[in-house]
Amino acid sequence: MQRLVGVGERLLAIGTNRRAATYSHSSHRSGYYTAVRDNGLSTRRKIPAILSRMFSHYKVISRKNRAEDHKCRTRMSRGYHTLSVSVTNSSATQQAHLAWKQLGHMYTYRGPRFPLLGRAACAVSLSFTRFHIIPGVMALAVGKMALAPPVLADSRPFIPRMDGIITKAQDTRQFLSSLVCSIWEGITLLVRAVHLAFLFFPATALAPFADKFSIAFRRRWLSLMRRTLEKAGPAFIKWGQWAATRPDLFPSDLCVELAKLHSAAPAHGFAYSKAAIEKAFGRQLSEIFESFEENPVASGSIAQIHRATLKHQHPGKHVAVKVRHPNVGESIKRDFLLINLVAKASDMVPGLSWLRLDESVRQFAVFMMSQVDLSREAAHLSRFIYNFRRWRHVSFPKPLYPFVHPSVLVETFENGESVSRFMEEIEGNARMKKDLAHIGTYAFLKMLLEDNFIHADMHPGNILVRLNENKLARRRFFRAKPHIVFLDVGMTAELTRSDRDNLQQFFKAVATRDGRTAAKCTLQLSKNQSCPNPVAFTEELDKTFTFWGTPEGDVFHPVECMHELLDTVRRHKVNIDGNICTVMVTILVLEGWQRKLDPGFDIMQTLKTLLLEKDIKQPIDFFS
Repeated sequence: MQRLVGVGERLLAIGTNRRAATYSHSSHRSGYYTAVRDNGLSTRRKIPAILSRMFSHYKVISRKNRAEDHKCRTRMSRGYHTLSVSVTNSSATQQAHLAWKQLGHMYTYRGPRFPLLGRAACAVSLSFTRFHIIPGVMALAVGKMALAPPVLADSRPFIPRMDGIITKAQDTRQFLSSLVCSIWEGITLLVRAVHLAFLFFPATALAPFADKFSIAFRRRWLSLMRRTLEKAGPAFIKWGQWAATRPDLFPSDLCVELAKLHSAAPAHGFAYSKAAIEKAFGRQLSEIFESFEENPVASGSIAQIHRATLKHQHPGKHVAVKVRHPNVGESIKRDFLLINLVAKASDMVPGLSWLRLDESVRQFAVFMMSQVDLSREAAHLSRFIYNFRRWRHVSFPKPLYPFVHPSVLVETFENGESVSRFMEEIEGNARMKKDLAHIGTYAFLKMLLEDNFIHADMHPGNILVRLNENKLARRRFFRAKPHIVFLDVGMTAELTRSDRDNLQQFFKAVATRDGRTAAKCTLQLSKNQSCPNPVAFTEELDKTFTFWGTPEGDVFHPVECMHELLDTVRRHKVNIDGNICTVMVTILVLEGWQRKLDPGFDIMQTLKTLLLEKDIKQPIDFFS
């Protein structure tokens, strides 16, 4: 009973405050209505009801200088008002404009449809002509809209006295604050640019001489470039990793060296991880986790990972908590701005314009955002889990909602050993290695041919192997197959239908060593092809593929042919779109570690077989 009395008292207080607010509203607006009436002409028009539903609860002025509820006159239309001011009276024009500005601040939205709209617009059209044809035709102009939470108890914050001095003071304060922030950002950007200039000076100064001296000198220069990128910060580390996937733009030996870039970074303190988790989920760390290891199990350039045990939603479940490093987003945006400026400057240099670095940087920006936003990685994980829901030997970490945030991601902790350990073993486990090669290949081909959603970072460090030992396997009734877990799915690729068809024809041409078809498909791998001499490119590629078809050239592996093709693409300045090149390089990376597991397995021949099955409209069998 006492609780009901308390609720009644609060409702009575809210009603009293609303009446007081309405009285204050009426006392302030009378002067504004008078100014509008004396200096302007109010007219009335009709608008479709479907457009006026969002503004169903607000007041408008009438010809008689009084406020009236805005109600629907017919089923299909609703009235609104326009204000027109004569240009012959400049004083009246100014007074009417100021009066209407005050009224725009006063009308507060109270309807239930859009609770986030704090101030709704008055339908107004100010026409600086004595004729009223323009207000009649161009009827609706939104006066003022602002996102603010609705306040029922007191509407006075929404209807302040907008004195000229206070308004000017507020505008001046905002301007000064914005000016100070802009100056500080400019100084920070300048200091960062100077630091990077000194850091990159040795590598850039020696770049013209990298090919002039011995091979050992070039190797030292490549190592210097890699170490420079590692010291430059996370944005440049990610750029180097991305550049390693573009052999169509950069020399092959540089791509190989950049592929060695390590994302390892110093770990931030436990206090920051705790604060970030509590801020992201709005709860204390002890309320979410039963246990939480303060020391991270791994730390990269973007985030670090802690091992923990959940408390309530999934009691006792071991999870991996990925926490983004402090200020990494701001640092990457600042460095990316500098990279973008360098790319735009390179487009003005005739010898570098064919690289289209400006477009490449935009593609790199998409890659970077997918790495920084951990909630996007969670979405990728969910999509991969759905695509492979019927596969027993392939899995992905599962994001645990609602513990997903752009700066914090909680996912299942996956046990297993890196596939690198099986690659390094020289003897033993031959059947296990063969199974790993087959499962990894068919998983990738399913992503490419069936799902059109490709894990674009399939290096050995992102692949775990679990051995499923059961009783039947131990008794040798059945041979246990390994289980593969794909990690770090922030970088993905999707292709349009035309790109997929063209890329599949390209792969078939490479597998059958058809040089002219491969050249034709390669020239179609970019919507903005700017190859200076397509005929010369086609002729050289045809000669190369003809040699590979001879007994002497038959010893070359199809993937080696693909490496040679990409080098020819770079020399002839043939453009390939970013996503397509990412898929091609992913195949090369996949083939690299699978050849170490099973040297007799030919990924290109397998791809050719599956593509032929697709051509004759047969369902693709990934387990044959």
